[in-house]
Amino acid sequence: MTHLRRFTPHARRALLVSMLLSVTGCSMAPTESFTFQAELPEHFFVDGTAYYVPAPGEVCRAPSGEERRGPGRRYFPRTAQVDFKVPLTDTEHGCSMVLKRLELGIEGQWGKRELDMSLQSAALSIDDEPTATTLALPTSQPLVFQRQCQWLFRTVGSKRVIRKILKCRAQDTNGTVQKSRVGKTLPRNQLAGKTVKLVISVADKEKPYYKGWWLETPDGWRACTGLWGTNNEEPCVKPYKFIKFFKMPDGRDCTVYPNCTE
Repeated sequence: MTHLRRFTPHARRALLVSMLLSVTGCSMAPTESFTFQAELPEHFFVDGTAYYVPAPGEVCRAPSGEERRGPGRRYFPRTAQVDFKVPLTDTEHGCSMVLKRLELGIEGQWGKRELDMSLQSAALSIDDEPTATTLALPTSQPLVFQRQCQWLFRTVGSKRVIRKILKCRAQDTNGTVQKSRVGKTLPRNQLAGKTVKLVISVADKEKPYYKGWWLETPDGWRACTGLWGTNNEEPCVKPYKFIKFFKMPDGRDCTVYPNCTE
């Protein structure tokens, strides 16, 4: 007597999937990726955009209206708790693509208003061929690179209101600030499963945006004027002349920065 085995709908679906995978040779292995993290000062945020290019031998078509931007992008939203899992490959547009770079937007908020902020950009390039700037990744711990951001101040407009601009630069292993901006080249063949971490600090003291336009005194920075015959911030020349006052972001009329009064 022949016994017929009955399968539940769930079991039939599972069996069908198993048969299809065995025939096609498909794999359910997850896409390889690396983790990008950032340690940020208070009132700092980071967003990211991963850019993908066709793998060798592949021809990809960009979505309609995005031809000039290239075929593949993946966005990571603005956040103060940075923990992006960045895929090393992408197949959303019908072909195999590989990660080329991760562009970062670093935002610092210096005031209470939404517009009281400044942006800096940075980028991590992904390369198959090692160069002099390519970093070797540690085997069991995150690759950490440090950057220092500096707040620069200046006056804006006829009311001479203080505004701040963010400038971020690389630091070497001794903490010395370099001339280069935030950016590194990473080896693709070492990235899968690894963690890359950006640690940002802020310089203790602010500096003038225009070098030589403010004079540092025991009471604070004073903005020079007089060279071009205006009442606004200008290069310092002897005999020194200073603007009568400027406005702090909170509306106070001040003569020295950041102490306000002499």
